[in-house]
Order: sequence, then C-alpha cells, then structure tokens
Amino acid sequence: MTRHQLVENLGIAFDTLRARKVRSGLTILGIVIGVTSVITVAAIIDGLNGVVKERVARLGSNTLFVTRIPTGMGPGRLPEKIRIRKHIEDGDAQYLEECCDGVSYATVFANRINFGEQADEIRYGDAHVERFFLRGVQPDYAKALPLFAIGEGRFISPYDEEHARAVVVIGRSIADSLFPNSDPVGKQVRVDGRWYEVVGTFEPDQGLFSSFGVDQFACIPMSNFRKSFPEIKERFIAVAARDGVSMDYVQGQVEEALRRKRHVRHNAEKDFEISSPDFLSSLWDQLTGALVLLTGIISSIGLLVGGIGVMNIMLISVTERTSEIGLRKAVGARKADIRVQFLVEAITLSGIGGILGILLGGLIAFAVRTAVPAVPASVSPIWVLLGVSISVSVGLFFGYYPANRAANLDPIVCLRYE
Repeated sequence: MTRHQLVENLGIAFDTLRARKVRSGLTILGIVIGVTSVITVAAIIDGLNGVVKERVARLGSNTLFVTRIPTGMGPGRLPEKIRIRKHIEDGDAQYLEECCDGVSYATVFANRINFGEQADEIRYGDAHVERFFLRGVQPDYAKALPLFAIGEGRFISPYDEEHARAVVVIGRSIADSLFPNSDPVGKQVRVDGRWYEVVGTFEPDQGLFSSFGVDQFACIPMSNFRKSFPEIKERFIAVAARDGVSMDYVQGQVEEALRRKRHVRHNAEKDFEISSPDFLSSLWDQLTGALVLLTGIISSIGLLVGGIGVMNIMLISVTERTSEIGLRKAVGARKADIRVQFLVEAITLSGIGGILGILLGGLIAFAVRTAVPAVPASVSPIWVLLGVSISVSVGLFFGYYPANRAANLDPIVCLRYE
C-alpha cells in the first residue's frame, strides 16, 4: 500500500466515523475502558515501585535482620514451635561481630509498642504524644538503617549506651507536636513518667504509603531500655555486611554462628529467622502481581467487548457499503485493496479508542498523584506504546473477518445490491 493509498483510506475511515458518530462512539467505549484501566494501574504501580525501592535502599541494602518470629507474623496466635523458641539475647550481636568475618557490625534493638488503654506517652509541659514506637537501640543502629538519619542534634552515643543515660532521639512529628515553636534538642521530656533529655531528632519520614514511619519513633539507649522495661524480652539484631562481601555468604555465616551459640543441631530446623529488606520488595511484588492479574482480567473484558463492537460495526459497514464495494471492484480495485481499506477503518476505530484511553488514564494518574502525593503515579512511554499496540492489535484481530468478507464479495452481486 502506497502512502497515497494510506492517506486515502484514512480519509474514508474518518468520513465513515463522522457519518456514524454515536454508533462509533459506543463501539470504542469498551476499548477506552480497557486501555484506561491498563494505563491507570500501570502508572500507579510504576510510581509505587519507585517508592518501595527507595524504602528498601534506606532500610539498608546490605543489612540482615535476625528475629525470633518470622517477618510479617504478629505476636498473637503463634504456632507452638515458634512460641517455644528461645529469645534473641543481647550478647548475640557482639558474638556475631567476633566470629563472622563477613560482618561489619551487628547491633541489637528492642521495641515497646503499647496502643492499649494505657498507651505510651511522651509529655513536655501540657503537650503530649501517644501512639508512638519506643525503641531501645545501640550506637550502630543508625548506620545499619540509613532510614533513621539524624536531622538535628545527634544519635545515641557509646557513652550514652555504656552509662544507660536517659536520653532520647525523637521523630519529626513527635518533635513538632511537643515543640511547635522551639528547638527540641536539650529539652527534658517525660517518657512514660521517666525524665529523658532530647539529644536529637530524625529527618522527616512519614512511612511507606503514609503509614507509621520514623516520624513516630522515639529511640533510647538499649541499656536504658533494658533497665526501664525489664519485662520486654523480645530482641532483634541488625547485621551489616562488609563492603564487597556477598549477602548470601554473610547470611550463611550468621546462621551457622547462631546455630552454634543456640545449640541447634545441624540437621534440625533453626529456631530463629534471618531476613533482609528485600522482603518488602517480595511482598510488594506479590501484591502488585495480584493487582496486575485482576486488572488484566478487567481490561480483557473491556477490550473483548470493544473488539466485538468493532467487528459488529465493520460488518454493518460492509453491508451498508456493498454497492460501493462492487463499484470499486468494477473500476479495478483488487481484493487486497478492499481488505486494506476496511482494516484501516477498523484500526482507526480502535486506535481512537486507544488514544482516548491513554489520555484518560494519564489524566486519572495525574489526579491520583495530585490528590494523594504518597502515590506518585506516572505514565511511562513504555505503557503508552503498549496501549497503542493493544488498541491496534484489537483492530487488526477483530477487523480482519469483516475486511476479508468485504474483499471476497462478488462484484456483480454487489452492483445489483440495493
């Protein structure tokens, strides 16, 4: 097909669409819905993928976490084999540093999370904050988790840890609530009735998808935490690998060392868990995989409906233009020319639906990003190209049968048709 023939066929296609505006609009509606859903979900997932990757990097790309309870499993209704596991001990971190050459440092930490009737409280004068995470940490904790970066002041020092000093580093939202018009560093606050000096604040972090983040954390020396809350036995260890050392190698070393220290036989199931920040990526991939599957089903239904509509309107068009087909064949048009003409019309019809779907999907993505900044939806050129490809493919697939039927009509019969 020459360029002149393509332009002519496109002109005929647009004339046909203009002559039947309502019917054409209803036909492409299914394609618009299908492409819009694909573009919108893809834009949201692409934007969130960047957020999750950044979060994983800030949690420490070379950091492993040792826990007694598997990641993602709550403290309630634990299986008995997990419930009877020995707790992680404070000395386990130092032991890993001493016997694992792939470990740069290991630091232990513990949590006090109490959202019950007697929730934890930080108070300064008449201002107070509840529903926060109180965490006991060691000096290397901030290095192991870059997410806990200091914004003002300093972090817990070795001197603080050695002397169990009553000092605290607080999140940005806690600081803004207690000290809206003053510098919190150096102030004395009461944490669950105990006096603590604020030595620093963390950089702002609202958390993943605006959930609990560093803004809601208050960190005190691990030694002070142990003295203030002796009833809390659960411990966690963050293990940082040396530069250039494989994470698999470090994980193997850590597992072997803890098995030895906790007297777990080599052929027995380990009584602890080792995970990395990648578990967030894995969990996210599972969630988005299900979302993509659901979107694919919805989009397929929309595209199927749109494709059937394209086939239907093209069959009607063939019937209505039977005389025109006979006349074109009588003046020398070949079967291929007739077939291409109707295929171009079908592709034009579905292509318009695809373009409208892409524009509508981009508009929805922009609206989502504007209304919910935590969801930075963005339409990538890849998905735009995919949307165009899908719509063109629908036109080709569902338009071929009507086009082929038109091409095979007998010119004599067509000229007699009324």
